Amino acid sequence: MGKVTGFMEFERLEEGYAPVKDRLKHYKEFVVGLDDAQAKVQGARCMDCGTPFCNSGCPVNNIIPDFNDLVYQGDWKNASAVLHSTNNFPDFTGRICPAPCEAACTLNVNDDAVGIKSIEHAIIDKAWAEGWVQPLPPKHKTGKKVAVVGSGPAGMAAAQQLARAGHDVTVFEKNDRIGGLLRYGIPDFKMEKSHIDRRVAQMEAEGVTFRTGVLVGAMPTGSKVTNWAKETVSADQLKADFDAVVLTGGSEQSRDLPVPGRDLEGIHFAMEFLPQQNKINAGDKLKGQLRADGKHVIVIGGGDTGSDCVGTSNRHGAVSVTQFEVMPQPPEQENKPLVWPYWPLKLRTSSSHDEGCTREFAISTKEFLGKNGKVTGLKTVHVEFKDGKFVEVPGSEKEYQADLVLLAMGFVNPVATVLDAFGVDKDPRGNAKASTDFTGGYATNVPKVFAAGDMRRGQSLVVWAIREGRQAARAVDEFLMGFSDLPR
Repeated sequence: MGKVTGFMEFERLEEGYAPVKDRLKHYKEFVVGLDDAQAKVQGARCMDCGTPFCNSGCPVNNIIPDFNDLVYQGDWKNASAVLHSTNNFPDFTGRICPAPCEAACTLNVNDDAVGIKSIEHAIIDKAWAEGWVQPLPPKHKTGKKVAVVGSGPAGMAAAQQLARAGHDVTVFEKNDRIGGLLRYGIPDFKMEKSHIDRRVAQMEAEGVTFRTGVLVGAMPTGSKVTNWAKETVSADQLKADFDAVVLTGGSEQSRDLPVPGRDLEGIHFAMEFLPQQNKINAGDKLKGQLRADGKHVIVIGGGDTGSDCVGTSNRHGAVSVTQFEVMPQPPEQENKPLVWPYWPLKLRTSSSHDEGCTREFAISTKEFLGKNGKVTGLKTVHVEFKDGKFVEVPGSEKEYQADLVLLAMGFVNPVATVLDAFGVDKDPRGNAKASTDFTGGYATNVPKVFAAGDMRRGQSLVVWAIREGRQAARAVDEFLMGFSDLPR
């Protein structure tokens, strides 16, 4: 463990942020990470619990007490090795994971949790700086070929694990760059895309082939899902050319808001808005970019995607940004004895909220208002949740001015055409139907076709995607070889 009495001596230290006035001028990361001495102190706070709930709270089951202790001891290289033993991409999770491990930390019962995420961030940044992150090509090739459809965190994790097991892996991505929603759904100010690029270079050195601009199946007519595919490949061709296929696309079908006025100009899904700015940041030229300059912006949806829309709108120079959430405002502090070690419901204020945002809770949009075909505002009402449904509060109607409305209410399911092209059965929510059993895990009803990540479990966290990609890789390896040495 760290220092025996460390949790009694040292307080939690949060990572810092650059000042708002400075960070609003650019799209670069602005988190000020812990230095070596600060990370050591955080590692010292780890209690070496008899039952470390942080391990089970983490979807990839990071061996957290071990790398905390190694950081405390100053053994950063071994800390990196321990971290990578369960997580292919701690450079992603150390930046954008909400850290369910910290909610499960034993110290969190009646004190502030160990700063696990900040330690992870410090470890991986030092590992890259010191050159410890190197390609791990296989010693022997199996001669088996695997296609991975989708290059988000699930697809990248599956591809890397399968390549290290000796299989020839080809990743197919419909967009023009690798990364999926990590690339085009996460703003650069939360995670710069150079982190994806260097992982792609590492994976190419391990033998992974990436093919971008390739759509597997066909995009439905009129779809608003962002894609820049230049060619198509049929499901039958993949099944003929490869020994196994792993479907790891995202849950990209945005939840809509079908109320009067929805067809007015100026109302867009978040995933029409966010990817465009990321492409601009990457140096692409776009005509008619959706921008918030000089506009009153309403963001409908109180989650992370909505927060990302807030931060991007503020960087554009919006006059005002208001975020709606249909659920009531949660408490500022959770009842720890009641909810620990599970993820608590409490008010969470993001760095984007701190940059300028009015938040409205328990509010529902009844109608979009417009003039000359363009949105000018919204008609709303406050709601209460009673008897399993939302009930309008009498006399709470209100109108809000809006020049741009961004719908960020989550994603309902993957684009159906990919699953339909392979003939994969779906669950009641429209996701790929595949179990996670130890025997035949992640296999669909179609022979040699597997599914993992958001395409299988629905909209979720990057850390869950990495877990599913790793586990699916083991299932595929076992299917191909009859056994597998890959960790599950």
